[in-house]
Amino acid sequence: MFDDDELEAIRDAREEWVTETLEATLERRDERRDRFATVSNLEVDRLYTPADVADLDYLEDLGFPGQEPYTRGAYPTMYRGRTWTMRQFAGFGTAEETNERFHYLIDEGQTGLSVAFDMPTLMGIDSDDPMSDGEVGKEGVAVDTLRDMEILFDDIDLEEISTSFTINPSAPVIYAMYVALADQQGVPREKLRGTLQNDMFKEFIAQKEWVVPPEPSLELVTDVLEFSTEETPKFHPISVSGYHIREAGSTAVQELAFTLADGFGYVEDAVDRGLEVDEFAPRLSFFFNCHNSLLEEVAKFRAARRLYARVMDEWYDAEADESRRLKFHTQTAGQSLTAQQPLNNVVRVTIQALAGVFGGTQSLHTNSFDEALALPSEEAVRVALRTQQIIAEESGVADVVDPLGGSYAIESLTTQFEERAMAYLEEIRDMGNGSVRDGILQGIDDGYFHREIQDASYEYQTRVERGEEVVVGVNEYTLEEDTSPDVLQVDETTQERQLARLEEVKARRDDDAVAETLDALAEASEEGENVLPYVVDAVKAYVTMGEIMAIFEDQYGAYSEPIGLA
Repeated sequence: MFDDDELEAIRDAREEWVTETLEATLERRDERRDRFATVSNLEVDRLYTPADVADLDYLEDLGFPGQEPYTRGAYPTMYRGRTWTMRQFAGFGTAEETNERFHYLIDEGQTGLSVAFDMPTLMGIDSDDPMSDGEVGKEGVAVDTLRDMEILFDDIDLEEISTSFTINPSAPVIYAMYVALADQQGVPREKLRGTLQNDMFKEFIAQKEWVVPPEPSLELVTDVLEFSTEETPKFHPISVSGYHIREAGSTAVQELAFTLADGFGYVEDAVDRGLEVDEFAPRLSFFFNCHNSLLEEVAKFRAARRLYARVMDEWYDAEADESRRLKFHTQTAGQSLTAQQPLNNVVRVTIQALAGVFGGTQSLHTNSFDEALALPSEEAVRVALRTQQIIAEESGVADVVDPLGGSYAIESLTTQFEERAMAYLEEIRDMGNGSVRDGILQGIDDGYFHREIQDASYEYQTRVERGEEVVVGVNEYTLEEDTSPDVLQVDETTQERQLARLEEVKARRDDDAVAETLDALAEASEEGENVLPYVVDAVKAYVTMGEIMAIFEDQYGAYSEPIGLA
């Protein structure tokens, strides 16, 4: 980009600027603080120049949108062709209430659905399980049987809508229900579009929702991937999620590195299963967090694409462009939302959404301003959706592909992210003696990821408590009397209504078919077969979520984390 003589002249000129201009200014007025850093505590320089990107090879490291290494965007036209998918996370109470919210969001211009499940569903237990008492429908929608799925998507054409399911231990059951519902609607399986999170590595690393141990959990993940490759080729069977790693307290670099490591671990397991990398890798998707440090987040997304393309090529011999092209969903940072002065969250979410767009996301969820207090109200979710629509239609930032590309600061930070994340990947690979998958399993077992995230979280909270990290409305610019908006209240009869439906389904179903499909599933599990065809048969017989998950727990045993706080 610049020859050696030009770079030397720039360095000399910068030194001259420091002595003649900067130092005189600093003598009169100090800077706001001694050290400037991102939310992740990555120190940023006062000024970036071409000297900071002297080693950058434009064609090799940046290139053009839609071409390797995809630094400047996954596709050539990006949002000039069509905007990102606006996919608001929604779910509460019973299937009827969530279906109503889905129709509201579609009417307001949302272009994809994203289902939030309650805790019993996430953990694979039924609403009538004693452990579910008080949690039914509280943080998402309750789904016990195919009947709930039928109501959830009532009057919604599965051939026309793309749906994301944020669920992990019980992901095979929810996916099977969606496939069964498509069969019921007469929608060809090959036309089903959507995404299943189905990321169990992330659960053991950060979110801590599991049923069976890591290795059999991985087997179930790969069962879904293998089945979907044949049956639902337009459906993404895994959404490798860094979101929850970041929400647990990681830095942006750790989020990037651990997320890509998880993805590479799934690639290795599928290849060991006998699948060709170019057969399934194009349908892997990723899910990232987006926090307040705009430049850091943009650099993270750009580094993610470049690093993924290089590793898929060099480590896994991926040949197809789509196998090396990282596609991802972004959600604004839940941990950044404050209960104090909640309307301030509208501004935070806007900054984070802008970072996602500047970074080239394929779909986006914007959090509602009241989510630090409760599930989002209708008004708050509308504001969140309108935030995306205003960015897309009024800001102009979607009209230029990679508008921050070429910024000395952005390019320098992108390179830093790539190098630091690669160092983590190499460390994880070394822990597995050359296997990323085995390194992840080892890291889970010995608490490596737990300690890394715990240390980062503690360090951030310490900075907040010292006032080194300003959180507006919390440790600065506070109000003596804060105000709270009206928040969504989940109907207290939700559990009662859900239990009544579950009881009715159990009373009406064919008990012989239930027993037969459960026996077949248990036998397939014992024989090491892919269990998905048997799970689909079971859900069509209205076998419950809990009954299916109990088969896996009986086969593999329950899991308890072997580590505590360091």
